[in-house]
Amino acid sequence: MRIGITGHTTLSAASIGLISDQLRALLADQPDLVGVTCLARGADQLFARAVLDLGGRIEVVLPAADYRERKVKPGNLAEFDALLGAAATVRTMPFAESGSAAYMAASEQVLSTVDMLVAVWDGKPAGGHGGTADVVQAARERAIPVTVVWPIGCARE
Repeated sequence: MRIGITGHTTLSAASIGLISDQLRALLADQPDLVGVTCLARGADQLFARAVLDLGGRIEVVLPAADYRERKVKPGNLAEFDALLGAAATVRTMPFAESGSAAYMAASEQVLSTVDMLVAVWDGKPAGGHGGTADVVQAARERAIPVTVVWPIGCARE
């Protein structure tokens, strides 16, 4: 089963364990698990780690050539690099610079290759083009099943 991820990058510390547990429960019984992710901090990385821990493989779609240098924060660099190194495939979208167009194009690429989408989402509108709500809408327009993960007690930072 090929499963994509979209979700918030800013999660409260208390939310991380709740979301990780729910992701693991959701993914645990999926046959031939392949997680497709843009590897952003927060939801994407929690999902990627869960997929790998459950014996699945991850495929990464990076939004732009400068993504690691411009968007990965120093405190998140080790986890980003570890997950990137564990990826079965890595594709970089044809954008030199990260931005909303690159993020949405990367998400569209994820959607073009998956059977379902997991959204770590509080249900609120996107803060800018290419946000979680936009990706959920694009998935629904393509008739891709969407499972929302937002356990009680979760919050964004």
